Amino acid sequence: MDNTPRTRRSDWLLDESGVTAIEYGLLAALIAVAIVGALTATGTSLTDLYAAWSAAVIAAIGGAL
Repeated sequence: MDNTPRTRRSDWLLDESGVTAIEYGLLAALIAVAIVGALTATGTSLTDLYAAWSAAVIAAIGGAL
């Protein structure tokens, strides 16, 4: 086995062990961030949207009476 720096470097660059686990970990983290972001954004925006609709309906009913 040739133990020159060039051979060790090329062996290291060609080594793919552990790559799949890293990819799955990154994918799981990305999905988790997307879920948390979506839930956070929709939770507050839906509450605000309902409050705006309620205020508009109350104003419309109050103005009609």
